[in-house]
Amino acid sequence: MQAQTAQRLSETSLADRDDGAWQQALALACAGIMPAWPLDQAVAVNPHWRRIGMPIRRVAARLAVLGDFHVFPARDMMRQAWATGEMTGEDLALALQLQASMGPCSVTQDHCVAQLAGPARVRSEPLLVDLLDDAVQRNRRWPWRAAIVFQLSQVCATYFDRHQADWRAVGSPGLYGFWRESMVGDHGLSARLGLSGLMAQIRQLPLQPEQAIPWALAQLELDQGAWPDYFEALLLSINGWAAWCAYIGWQKIPAAQEDARLSDLLACRLAWEAVLAKAVPAAARKTALTALNASWHEVDQRIAEADDALIVDEIWQCALDIGFQRGFAQLLRTSAPIQPAVVPEVQAVFCIDTRSERMRRALEALWPGVQTRAFAGFFGMPIHYTPLGTNVRRPQLPGLAYPSIAVQDVVTAFGETGADEIRTAQASAARRHHLAQEDQWLGLTRWPNATFSFVEAFGVGYLGKIARWIRPSAKSRTSEDQQRLFAAHRGQCRPMVMGLDIAQKVTLAADILHTMGLDDRLAPLVIFCGHAGHSTNNAHASTLDCGACHGRPGDANARALALMLNDDQVRAGLQQLGLKIPAETVFMGALHNTTTDEITGFDLDLLPPTALARWKKMEQVFTDAGDRIRRERAPTLGMEVRPDAASLLRDFRRRANDGSQTRPEWGLTRNAAFIIGPRERSRDRLLDRVYLHDYDARFDPDSRVLEQLMMGPMLVTNWLSWQYHASSCDPLHYGAGNKVLHNVVDGHIGVFEGNGGDLRIGLPQQSLSDGQGWYHQPVRLTVVIDAPADAITAVIARHTVLQQLCDHGWMWLWRYEGNALQRYAQGGWLPVPV
Repeated sequence: MQAQTAQRLSETSLADRDDGAWQQALALACAGIMPAWPLDQAVAVNPHWRRIGMPIRRVAARLAVLGDFHVFPARDMMRQAWATGEMTGEDLALALQLQASMGPCSVTQDHCVAQLAGPARVRSEPLLVDLLDDAVQRNRRWPWRAAIVFQLSQVCATYFDRHQADWRAVGSPGLYGFWRESMVGDHGLSARLGLSGLMAQIRQLPLQPEQAIPWALAQLELDQGAWPDYFEALLLSINGWAAWCAYIGWQKIPAAQEDARLSDLLACRLAWEAVLAKAVPAAARKTALTALNASWHEVDQRIAEADDALIVDEIWQCALDIGFQRGFAQLLRTSAPIQPAVVPEVQAVFCIDTRSERMRRALEALWPGVQTRAFAGFFGMPIHYTPLGTNVRRPQLPGLAYPSIAVQDVVTAFGETGADEIRTAQASAARRHHLAQEDQWLGLTRWPNATFSFVEAFGVGYLGKIARWIRPSAKSRTSEDQQRLFAAHRGQCRPMVMGLDIAQKVTLAADILHTMGLDDRLAPLVIFCGHAGHSTNNAHASTLDCGACHGRPGDANARALALMLNDDQVRAGLQQLGLKIPAETVFMGALHNTTTDEITGFDLDLLPPTALARWKKMEQVFTDAGDRIRRERAPTLGMEVRPDAASLLRDFRRRANDGSQTRPEWGLTRNAAFIIGPRERSRDRLLDRVYLHDYDARFDPDSRVLEQLMMGPMLVTNWLSWQYHASSCDPLHYGAGNKVLHNVVDGHIGVFEGNGGDLRIGLPQQSLSDGQGWYHQPVRLTVVIDAPADAITAVIARHTVLQQLCDHGWMWLWRYEGNALQRYAQGGWLPVPV
């Protein structure tokens, strides 16, 4: 009794003495976790974003030591790329030269090649659970680390469920309290882990997370200097849920609020270690604690050793990048044919997405009267969108930003833009009623007593659905935002900007047109073309939608902007600013289905006769362009290239409507570069792996637009690039696994692969692999800007994040000097060596 009292006093003393120290360690650990967005808003994320303040190899070394994570491509992947010629001896030699230019490097080409024979010799530091678990018993029962991840993951899935479960668990509002109650109530834990005294220790868990952390640290007896790294390692051990908790916190940033869920998760994970330590025999505990302190006392040395070991992997990453850049630079230096000056009849503005380039190239080849342009797919509209008959406020802008403008569906009369309040209310009520009925019907199918009776009574009604799965339909894409909307309302249901006065709309419109380079160079018909994917039974469907629209279709942004620019009052305000839109110019919104390469126009009833005639002509050009693209893409998807255009289109539609299809399209796979410059720099070149953004430095004397592009689209493409890179290089921690095994959590949070394990984040393997090998090539993004060196350097100097990206190896930055290319290197510019 006296010994127990003394121990509690010791633990209390530790809490009082080191309260600030553990809180600081907790803050440091949590600060490194990047959010993972939900499935229905699949914002592409650079999972290393909150670590870019360190050089890439140092991040790779830390993650390898703390959690056995991998930042660089696996050596077997590099071995295959070396064998197939994706990298050559010349590329490797140049990579070694670049490495030597950054500091002493004694590595040779022969050594690099020899190292491909096996994985890097990097030792990850053990957690206490690894040292406590008996190596022999681990093969006879559930390994304790796996058991902890499973238990915590199931608790998190239950705690965060707001949309899927009909019967929700009740308990503490905080994650730690909810977890503790789940632990106390789970009487099978002792048997599953083979620890007879486990439940007695669980019941001693402190009631609050701020008490649990110092209590657990007292059990671990870990040196204070190791706390930040150990805390980070614990979060990495359940990285998927850590990323989800970080997302919850990210959403509260605009309101300057803090969220405790991530720190609570860390408290749960740390408390698990302490509970196990107290549950094992004293001799085993003492041995494990001694080994733990010895290992983590030397963690800085381990990271330094890993940094040295991974220099070979950094060189191979560089060689792989150069292998791509060699052909890319040759394309950029190739002079494009001089185009005759043609005043365009139509301007089509697409997203910067790599999939837009095929469409732009096809349109330009088919009709000289169309001028294509590229702009970030949210079209400068930082909106949250409310579809008709719903209360959602769906963000439709890059994940780096927060919405500031409301767009809401209204119903108008035919050919009118003013909202018809009666028709809007009727259509909204009808759609809301139909959606509620659908929810009730689906709810009936989930009740336990309906398991057999429902099938017997209504099972025959599913024959049609089964038939459609066996033989998918060839129907075109249907927008989920217009499902259960009467046909009479569908054509006149329009997304309109709300809450802005005319002056605010004028300011927004002027800024967008200037950034697009359309201040005074407008065609009679301007089409803003958003994009979306098309798939069925696909938990990761939003990864095929617009990355600049929070992983959503971009039609709402395109249509809302077009409607605003067609407003006579907005045009009058723009004219007062010196920006005159010709009277004949009409704006409209459209949507590019990137899975089938079909284009759909919207609000056609608002087009005057001349604009409608131009659209009809453009519609045929879109049809012909789509056929060209489908013929290009079919072989990459293993599809037969049918000679008949209609048959090929039906094949693509059936593929999109096939609920068993795990790879409806390739999305952004193989993305590799980003060009910011005029179309002349990219026209008539095969740049299917490249994001493109129109920019002309001649019309940007103060570099304001350049700064917006470098701090906006350039960062977005970095996130996109690194999501694909990380999911390829570390599919276990940053990939979503096999689609065939997915179980969706809460209808939208994420997926489990199978029935347990950590929450899987990132991209599924079918988005990266063709089933035979990796289809994606994990190169770092190469950004090419056509702007004066001084202007680019000045923008970098004003933004720490750009300095970190460029100086720490997270991307390549090039620029044009005439027709030559230069690369950015630590504040200066050097010739591109490939």
